[in-house]
Amino acid sequence: MSEPRTTPGPALGGVTPAASEQGVESFGYKQELKRSLSFGDLLVYGLVFMVPIAPFGIFGGVFQASGGMVALAYIVGGLAMAFTAASYSQMSRAFPMAGSVYTYAGRGISRPVGFIAGWMVLLDYLLIPGLLYLISGFAINSILPDIPVWVWVVAFVLLNTVVNFFGIEFTARVNKIVLVAELIVLAIFLVIGVIALSSGEGRGWDFSPIYNADTFSLELVFGAVSVAVLSFLGFDAISTLAEENRDSARSIGKSMIAALMLAGTLFVVQTWVAALLVPNPDTLIAEGDAAGTAFYDAAEVAGGAWLGTLTAVATAIAWGFANSLVAQAATSRLLFAMARDRQLPSFLATVHPTRRVPVNATFLVAAISLALGIYMSSRDDGITLLSTLVNFGALSAFLLLHASVVVHYIGRLKSRNWWLHLVVPVIGFAILAYVVYNAQVAAQELGFVWFAIGVVLLGFLLVTGRKPELKTEESL
Repeated sequence: MSEPRTTPGPALGGVTPAASEQGVESFGYKQELKRSLSFGDLLVYGLVFMVPIAPFGIFGGVFQASGGMVALAYIVGGLAMAFTAASYSQMSRAFPMAGSVYTYAGRGISRPVGFIAGWMVLLDYLLIPGLLYLISGFAINSILPDIPVWVWVVAFVLLNTVVNFFGIEFTARVNKIVLVAELIVLAIFLVIGVIALSSGEGRGWDFSPIYNADTFSLELVFGAVSVAVLSFLGFDAISTLAEENRDSARSIGKSMIAALMLAGTLFVVQTWVAALLVPNPDTLIAEGDAAGTAFYDAAEVAGGAWLGTLTAVATAIAWGFANSLVAQAATSRLLFAMARDRQLPSFLATVHPTRRVPVNATFLVAAISLALGIYMSSRDDGITLLSTLVNFGALSAFLLLHASVVVHYIGRLKSRNWWLHLVVPVIGFAILAYVVYNAQVAAQELGFVWFAIGVVLLGFLLVTGRKPELKTEESL
């Protein structure tokens, strides 16, 4: 595979890809998607994908897994994702095109490795919309039990598919409205929660959500991080919009880091306050949160039943509409990129002539989400099963992302920026590897089955002559 030409420059520690500030044409692709997104649009997209109130829906699970140190789990998770965001930033500058880690590992290391990276992150991207629809369906069902979960799943899938079909600009406008609504609900909870704690409600102010000497252990904390990291997934999806970014390639990396920092801060603050308001913390640690109402129970302690209901409704809308909306958009872009390189059926690379969106990929994601949501709504372990698979797929792909930074910059371009191109990716790799090691056994087993299927599929593609064809300048 021929590589893009390089020229000396200080920005990358001695080597700067000449195409890093150019478009996809410099890599042999035609610019088909519409370049209309600003830095602000990308930032909002990442925040909406991560969901500023994401901990509302999985708070109880993280609280139990961390022995009550839920804020610490989010601090460690945010640190791990910060290293990952730094690696994404470097690779998005080198290869400013759609495809996320599939593109970065494929061009940074080799085409087969890129396929495996894309295959693993596909586990995350394909399943997460269905997971989000499912969580939202159960949340609303807890308020309106007469309406089955699957009905809400269908409603959310249809709504989001229509919005995404109208184009990325329309999606961006909707994102901003929903983000403001989420932040208002979060602000209401935090203000009332702080007043309640200051008035003697709950356990009062202490640092136990960050450190508890009676329960602390590295294995416990990193095991909880493997659950909490679900809240952070989404900042990386900004990279899938590289071909719709109207600013320089640097905007992709900057928006990912900014979104991660803002969301991480909000996660830590809200879980700290909620942890101090949990009515029966020992029971929650011992028995877990099967009904998924732990955060709403804490909100009720702070402000009464109306605040508990408000946070539950906000969770349903944020996960089922806002987050699922951007998740569906990101997944369709990943399918588009892999199909364009002949690694998936070519019909997925079709772009609508007027809407300028990957229309077939968008509809396929909707169909998969619909099937998953309806099927899993009938299983008691549906949410748990999907959550573990989503996290394993994302973290495995992130490991290959870190490796691609070292191979591409240090090995291939001979960069001397040791901090960004060696130390940061190595530390990020080590942290994520430890998180994966401490993840649930079910996630490890099912994740490795998916990995094995990917290896077999890669072998089939190679044998049948469908080797990844990553275009370069020389192929123009």
